[in-house]
Amino acid sequence: MGKWLQSSEHLVFEVRERVARITLNRPDRRNALSWELLSELRAALLEADDLRSVSVIVLEGAGPDFCAGYDMKSAYARYAAEGDAALDYRSGSGSFDDDVWKLERFQELLRTAFVVHKPVIAKVHGHCVAGGTDLALYCDMVIAADDARIGFPATRAMGSPPNHMWIYNVGPQWAKRLLLSGDVVSGTDAARIGLVVASAPAARLEEEVSTLANRLATVDPELLATQKRIVNLALELAGAGTLPRLAAEMDARAHLSRAKKEFDAEVAALGFKAAVRKRDEPFGEGVARPSW
Repeated sequence: MGKWLQSSEHLVFEVRERVARITLNRPDRRNALSWELLSELRAALLEADDLRSVSVIVLEGAGPDFCAGYDMKSAYARYAAEGDAALDYRSGSGSFDDDVWKLERFQELLRTAFVVHKPVIAKVHGHCVAGGTDLALYCDMVIAADDARIGFPATRAMGSPPNHMWIYNVGPQWAKRLLLSGDVVSGTDAARIGLVVASAPAARLEEEVSTLANRLATVDPELLATQKRIVNLALELAGAGTLPRLAAEMDARAHLSRAKKEFDAEVAALGFKAAVRKRDEPFGEGVARPSW
């Protein structure tokens, strides 16, 4: 493999014409974010950032979706297996502090796209929901298919985004509109409200992403790093370094809510997919649309 990337069980890594392509490769799980996938993703991003042959990084997903969120099926199975047994390490279903600690470790991996020096473009198609948005919004730019579905439906019962880059992209009112309801927006409307930089018909998404990536790849990588880092430093001065830590604590707090406990009971009784369907049923189509 490479200097940083030692395995590629959960993703595909390739470099062509100064553009590194990292493809989340768990299509059978809709590219759900497991610890193993995120660990490989961090290594792949560092590999691309270190390679002199790379100027730009494109992040995409295999199969019908970019990313359908965190791998909750595995998480719930792990929590069930933990039970009340004494463990040598922190439990995902343990104390408030254990929960915050766990969330912070996940967010450190996700934040890699934000902290690497080279620009990262997220190519979003299909579903980009829950943890998928945590990942996409840490990228420097997002280009989405017109018919992509982007949002955080889990805020209806399960918690809150543990990185909270929403406000920096869409401002407070649209952040509240989407997170209070858990509704999603289409790729087209995501571009209208500033959640993504552009959208394109699904058949032209690759062309749109490649055009931008190739355009950036003509620029000296050190100049690209200069522009990326000053903008990201401005974001950090506006709180984007501190807010994710507070957001992780708010997510852990939300995990103690009555709604989360009731949802967990539904998962135990019905299974995760059926519990999600029951959670989302009162919201109908669950799509937010700008009025213009």
